[in-house]
Amino acid sequence: MQSFDSNPQTRLIFGEDSLLTIGRHARSLNSQHAMIVCDLGILKAGHFEAAEKSLLEQGIKVNCFHDFSENPTSDMVDTGVKYAAMVKPDLLIGLGGGSSLDCCKGINFVYSCGGSIHDYHGTGKATAPMLPMIAVPTTAGTGSEAQSYALISDAKTHTKMACGDTRAAAKIAILDPKLTITQPASVTVLTGIDAISHAIETQVSTRSNAMSVTYSQRAFGMLSQAFDRVIEDPFDIEARSMMQVGAYFSGLAIENSMLGAAHATANPLTAKYGITHGQAVGVMLPSVIRLNSTECQNAYLQLARQIDPGANLENCSELLAERVTQWLHQSKLSTSLSQLGVSPDDFETLAADALKQWTGNFNPVPLTHGKVKQLYAAALEP
Repeated sequence: MQSFDSNPQTRLIFGEDSLLTIGRHARSLNSQHAMIVCDLGILKAGHFEAAEKSLLEQGIKVNCFHDFSENPTSDMVDTGVKYAAMVKPDLLIGLGGGSSLDCCKGINFVYSCGGSIHDYHGTGKATAPMLPMIAVPTTAGTGSEAQSYALISDAKTHTKMACGDTRAAAKIAILDPKLTITQPASVTVLTGIDAISHAIETQVSTRSNAMSVTYSQRAFGMLSQAFDRVIEDPFDIEARSMMQVGAYFSGLAIENSMLGAAHATANPLTAKYGITHGQAVGVMLPSVIRLNSTECQNAYLQLARQIDPGANLENCSELLAERVTQWLHQSKLSTSLSQLGVSPDDFETLAADALKQWTGNFNPVPLTHGKVKQLYAAALEP
C-alpha cells in the first residue's frame, strides 16, 4: 500500500445560506479587519454585500480587493499585496471561483512572507506565519478551498506556478450551494468538467493512496450523478449541493495525491491559445484516459461502475472516455482541438511546454515528448 501523510487544515461548513454566518466564523478567528478578495462578478451578484453585512454585524471592518481576473497573474498578486499593505487586514477572505481563492492565497504568501510570488513556487517555502483565511467558493470546480496550493501565472511567460504550503490552507471553508446558482451556465459546465477531471486524474496518479482514492471515488460518484442535472435545471439545489461537495472532495483528493497528463497538456493550450482551463482539460481528458488504460484498468473500473454498474475491465476505460466526451457535448463545449483552432504545427512546442508542467510527473504512464505529441494528435479530430 502506498504511504501517505494526511493532515486536514480546514474546517468545513456546508449549508444553504451559510455565507450569512461568515461574520460569526470570522469572529471565531479573532478578526477585527477582513479583506475580501473577489472579482467584479461577485460584487454584481450581491455576494460581497451579503458577506460584508454579516461581518459588519460582528463589528469587523471590511475592505475589498477586486483588481484581478481569471487565471490570476504575478502582477495581480503584487497589486493585491500593495492594497493589503495599505489597509492592513488581520484576515483574508477568498470569495468567488478558483481565481479568487488562488489570488487570495497568492496575496497571503507575499504579504505575510515578503518577496514575490515566484519565491513560493513549489512546496513548503513560506518563511513566516500567514494570515488566517476563509474560503467561500461560488463555483463547483477547482476545489481550491480544500487545498494548500495557489495556482498563479507568471505575468510575462504565462507559466502556471503551483505555490503550496500547509500554512496557506484556509482555516475555514464555507460551502453555500445557493451561491453557485448565480454563475453563468458556461461557468457551471467549465468548472464542472474541471472538478470531474480532478476526480479521474487523482484516482490514477502515481501518488494516489488509500486516503486520496476515497475522496476521488466519492467525488466522481457525486459529480457524475449531479452534472447532468445542473445542466438541465440550474436551480436544482440538491444537484448544486452535490456538485459543490463533490468538487470539495476532488480538491481533497488533489491535496492528498496529485493530477496528471490531462492538466499537463491543458495548461500549454491555455497559455498559447487562451483556451479556458475547463475546456482545455476536458478536450484532453479522453485521450489521456485511453493512454493510461494500459496501467489503470482496475482503478478506472471503480469509477466506471459508478456510471454503469455493468462495466468490466475490458470496457471501463473506453466507457469513461466516451462519457467525458458526452459531457462535453451536453455542455456545448468543443470535443476536439481542431474545433478550438489548434494547429498540428504547434504540437512540438505544446509538447515541450507540457513536459515542463509539474502535474505530468505524476501520470501513471511516464510522459515523453513523443507520447505527449500523440495525445495532442489523438485529441485533434472529433
